[in-house]
Amino acid sequence: MATMSEWLVRLHFLSLLLLCCVSPSSCATIKFITRDPLVGLVGCHPHQIKVFTQFKNEFDARRCNHNYNGICPTVASSIPSSFSNLSMLSKLDLSQNDLTGSFPLVSNLNKLTVLDLSHNHFSGALYPNNSLFELHHLLYLNLAFNNFNSSIPYEFSNLNQLKALSLSSNGFSGQHCGIKEFPNMLKKLHSMQFIDLSNNRISGKLPEWLWSLPQLGTLNVVNNSFNGFEGSSEALVNSSVRILLLESNNFEGALPNLPLSITVFSAGTNNFTGEIPLLICNRSSLTVLDLNYNNFTGSIPQCVSNFTFVNLRKNNLEGSLPDMFCVSASLRTLDVGYNQLTGKLPRSLRNCSSLKFLSVDNNNIKDMFPFWLKALPNLQVLTLSSNKFYGSISPPNQGPLGFQELRILEISDNKFTGSLPPRYFENWKASSSSSTGKEDGSLYMVYEKNPYGLIAYTFTDHIDLQYKGLRMEQANVLTSYCAIDFSRNLLEGQIPESIGLLKSLIALNLSSNAFTGHIPESLADLKALESLDMSSNKLSGSIPNGLGSVSFLSYINVSHNQLKGEIPQGTQITGQPKSSFEGNAGLCGLPLEESCFDTSDEPQPQKEEEQDQEEEEEALNLKAVAIGCGPGVLLGWAIAHKSYHLFVR
Repeated sequence: MATMSEWLVRLHFLSLLLLCCVSPSSCATIKFITRDPLVGLVGCHPHQIKVFTQFKNEFDARRCNHNYNGICPTVASSIPSSFSNLSMLSKLDLSQNDLTGSFPLVSNLNKLTVLDLSHNHFSGALYPNNSLFELHHLLYLNLAFNNFNSSIPYEFSNLNQLKALSLSSNGFSGQHCGIKEFPNMLKKLHSMQFIDLSNNRISGKLPEWLWSLPQLGTLNVVNNSFNGFEGSSEALVNSSVRILLLESNNFEGALPNLPLSITVFSAGTNNFTGEIPLLICNRSSLTVLDLNYNNFTGSIPQCVSNFTFVNLRKNNLEGSLPDMFCVSASLRTLDVGYNQLTGKLPRSLRNCSSLKFLSVDNNNIKDMFPFWLKALPNLQVLTLSSNKFYGSISPPNQGPLGFQELRILEISDNKFTGSLPPRYFENWKASSSSSTGKEDGSLYMVYEKNPYGLIAYTFTDHIDLQYKGLRMEQANVLTSYCAIDFSRNLLEGQIPESIGLLKSLIALNLSSNAFTGHIPESLADLKALESLDMSSNKLSGSIPNGLGSVSFLSYINVSHNQLKGEIPQGTQITGQPKSSFEGNAGLCGLPLEESCFDTSDEPQPQKEEEQDQEEEEEALNLKAVAIGCGPGVLLGWAIAHKSYHLFVR
């Protein structure tokens, strides 16, 4: 075998289904296991075992972890030369490696039904005479996340049994200026159930014939340049499409009438206008409605309580939230931030026991703090910022806040008042050091079955948070973030030491309030803390020395308080800008220019005192001489003495 460069790679699995037995119904799935490379091989003829062993031996097993129960994650940078000899191969998955080169030779693999080459570095053009288009038994083809750069060949229509096709995230360009239209050759593939053309710069309109494919269940054209729909909307209504993903295109005008079978509809980051059609309330199977970053106007339909995931963020919606959330509501995410909503939070939200994410930020909602939401056993994110909320945020019993699953509480830019009781931060989810991680990793994933298995679509929650001095959008907040933002309110009193119980807290912003007292020493216990802002309060005392040892603390701002003493010296603190500590008359030490050892205002040393004493004795002698002189001389000496004494003092 020819020598070639090799490296460790991520290989999720390489599953080879060999139809090598006498009866087509008796076959075996082969996995590479370094202890016994032929475990699981059943009923194969000797020449077929030889071919397979030759193929296996082209993988270098010298650096394998022999305790690994599966394929050794070391594979050649290109497809082995003996690959084409596996003529009985049915399923081939080489996804998520670092394989390079042009499209591999598959001319002899004419029994393939599944081919997955996604997440590699294959490049070049797919020419019409490519052996790929001779795989007439192919059901599933995934070429996503490679670097193919030609137009999409018409010969894809030869794969007339194809049920699932993904060409996502390639360089398909058509004369390097984007594909002008949806690839029309797909209209001949009547068995098609799944099409993914996302991230390919395709322009034009979605063709009317697309909705006539009798088995089409999923269409993903996210992040292209489509701008509309051809033909009558009735074709779309009567289609079999269940998952329709149109996000990040140039669609404009009114929202189309959705298919009767629709379960997931995502059309965020487009230019849709008008009201959200009430017809969506007739789509009984709809669970995901994502219309964020559009220009919708009017009110929010009352049926949003029937869905599981609702994202209407950054539109121009008006009125109040519908108070129609029933006890059986399956709602998990409700994001209506950045609209023009008014009124109060609907009290029926307390019926949504599955609710985990609630964001109403940047509206005109006028209400008191919703203590009643602590009845929701799963609520993890609550953002109320930039509204007209008012009143106390302390519970009536002056105990813990009581939202035990809460990870993010964002209430900035309101008119909340009062102080925080000592036990305010007890029993929060963020108090667990394991509260961030993968336990909710599939929280908003929609699974779609295809001929090969399951495909998962993730719908991510976002919030805008003041973090490290900047307001930025944070994603995946339910699995990666614990944060508190109480900034720009009217809160006062001392900051409770119980804040130190929030072991997983990453960002804390208490700025622009009227907090008094000392900075809690317990902040040093927040080992995961990355961003701390307590600026523009009335805090006094010194900065706790323990903050200098919080290793992840990359941003701290305590400016414009009444702090004093030396700034703790640690890499994370001394690397901050001066502005983070300015406005505290008593603070000294780096990064400020004021030294804690400046002696300009202290009493002069003993040597200077002795000099003053000698000068005073000399002045007395001068006075004695002046007594024996005439009045004019006396006056002259007195003036001289006064001027001299003022100078030395």
